[in-house]
Amino acid sequence: MVEIELDGQKVEVTEGSMVMHAAEKAGTYIPHFCYHKKLSIAASCRMCLVEVEKVPKPVPACATPVTKGMIVHTRTEKITRAQKTVMEFLLINHPLDCPVCDQGGECQLQDLAVGYGVSSSRYDEEKRVVGHKNIGPLISMEEMSRCIHCTRCVRFGQEIAGVMELGMINRGEHAEITTVAGGTVDSELSGNMIDICPVGALTSKPFRFSARTWELSRRKSVSPHDSTGANLIVQVKGQRVMRVVPFENEAVNECWIADRDRFSYEALSSPDRLTAPMLKQGGQWHEVDWQTALDYVIHGLQSIKAEHGAQSIGALVSPHSTLEELYLAAQLVRGLGSDNIDHRLRQAQFIRTPGVRWLGTSIARLSQLQRVLVVGSNLRKDHPLFAQRIRQAARKGAAVSVLTSAALLPSRDAWAMPLATARVVEHDRWLDGLGQIAAAIARVTGAALPFSSTSEPDDNAQAIAQSLLSGEHKAILLGNAAAHHAQADALLALANWIGAQTGASVGYLTEAANTVGAQFVGAQPQGEGWDAGRMLAGGLQAALLLHCEPQRDSAAQAGAAAALAKAQMVVTLSPFKTNLEFSDVLLPIAPFTETPGSFVNAEGRLQSFHAVVQPLGATRPAWKVLRVLGTLLNLPGFAFETIAEVLAQARDSRGALPEGATHLPEQCLNNASQADVAAAWAAHTSTVAAPVTAPIYQLDGLVRRAPSLQRTADARQAGHPAAHKEGAAT
Repeated sequence: MVEIELDGQKVEVTEGSMVMHAAEKAGTYIPHFCYHKKLSIAASCRMCLVEVEKVPKPVPACATPVTKGMIVHTRTEKITRAQKTVMEFLLINHPLDCPVCDQGGECQLQDLAVGYGVSSSRYDEEKRVVGHKNIGPLISMEEMSRCIHCTRCVRFGQEIAGVMELGMINRGEHAEITTVAGGTVDSELSGNMIDICPVGALTSKPFRFSARTWELSRRKSVSPHDSTGANLIVQVKGQRVMRVVPFENEAVNECWIADRDRFSYEALSSPDRLTAPMLKQGGQWHEVDWQTALDYVIHGLQSIKAEHGAQSIGALVSPHSTLEELYLAAQLVRGLGSDNIDHRLRQAQFIRTPGVRWLGTSIARLSQLQRVLVVGSNLRKDHPLFAQRIRQAARKGAAVSVLTSAALLPSRDAWAMPLATARVVEHDRWLDGLGQIAAAIARVTGAALPFSSTSEPDDNAQAIAQSLLSGEHKAILLGNAAAHHAQADALLALANWIGAQTGASVGYLTEAANTVGAQFVGAQPQGEGWDAGRMLAGGLQAALLLHCEPQRDSAAQAGAAAALAKAQMVVTLSPFKTNLEFSDVLLPIAPFTETPGSFVNAEGRLQSFHAVVQPLGATRPAWKVLRVLGTLLNLPGFAFETIAEVLAQARDSRGALPEGATHLPEQCLNNASQADVAAAWAAHTSTVAAPVTAPIYQLDGLVRRAPSLQRTADARQAGHPAAHKEGAAT
């Protein structure tokens, strides 16, 4: 540690820190533009000048290392004069368009100009004009004349997103930020450039000219998409969501969010929104009141149970549903006498071993790993913020190895991070590929393999084995494709064996916002109930679909419609008009912005949130709809007045769920039977069906209905009809 004096205050910081870091620790604000705590130091704006005793000229606080005994002054007359001069230079070419600028009211340049600007400019020449650029459907570069060349956006692309999509060309007054070749910005984290831009040069294209910042209410929430559980600030005008930005949580999403977290709010105003209950009568859909719809559902369930038995009733529930919704759905089905409920819609194998599949470590620890093996994942698109964490580890020297297919890793640079070893084989050879890595480890450690093999591990397998046997902080991470694989149990068991031999943690990069929570509350068969695969193969007479579109959300895909069409009654609970071809009843339920609830993220962190706007039309929170259904069916355990009571009951019924910021529950166990490895090894063939995974902007109903996301390059590459229809129009 090094001690310095800052404005008369003693401050201790780690050796190698900059004066800016000492000021942050001391709570002293130093004005700046180019400096950002998560980016490398550029020292280009010179706004953070400070005075250091025995140094003749002002120096930039962001680029001046601390030394023992250093005495720093940040508010002297000399420094104030220097900062005002810098501000005068920055404003020379800046357009005077604050009244129409989207950044107005939250502009760093505007704020600092109040304290360091002057009432008039001495500059008499014409201001320069920089032409606008079209870089895609998410970010607007219409007013690049505002740019002050802080290069935050450039450094973000290089260091955080891993792709240098923007750069600065030319010099002097001709310098400008551009994509150089005239392309688009396609990173799945690109929207963060909007947040870190200190002026109004980069703004949100979907939000552009729709509201002023002082008109917006700001309310905390949690992302309902992937398993990061990113913390959000949802900005609301009236009863309409206008914008979503990150809420800083260093242990979860730091200060970043993925583009699907940021822009999926557009779906909340989709023409597909379901705002009143609907019944299908004579093949035609008609809006009805809630009492009529509920009576139809109650009568149907009672009749089908009496005629076909409780086993003919089942529920397919989305892991994007809240914890409370999943708990009540499970209670409803089991109260009717059935165990047919499942959230594992895209899986091909349904593991019955006890325990909860989770990350196996904390999210924050991903940034500190020294050795990583990722199995069966399109990491960058499946989990953008996890990929960002692992990218930071790789930048610090971590060796990242991959076992995946060419479809998930088309090239070594597809994940935008350096890969130490890439083992790219087709999905039906993943068990063999992981087995060769295990065999290479066994040759070094002398441990007995859990399967019989005579093949020699190749150089690629030996390289991965040597990597995992070295280093201290290690993890084996199974991706969405590994979780959905037909040999998922054997892959997990073999990963556990490798983890035990190498000291690596083993876990799943779980797919959805509440995949872990769904397991906690028993939203899957606990006994002899039917799993999602069996239910979607036909046989159900009554099906409840919660936030679920089986044709898009399940491994059955197109076959799901034919299977569900055979049922006597299909009830869809959704915010959208969906499943129309095979449903009999549509019940409008609230998306995450219109209901309170809780999600449990990949590391087992329970995060609760409140509704940020009122439900649209006759929409009702799903937990209330399920509670009313249970009450009308005279089932025990549905006498809840508040959602807090539902959460408390869910916690009590399943043991201690995580409460607080860091506790990981004892139920988090990535169990698998080692005996299954030998059986799967002997039986594995090249006829294993390809695992079904969702493209980045097809993950759930919200992202599928966000127009701007469906115009991105990722959506077009995934072949979504909306993307093809709209192309790259912006």
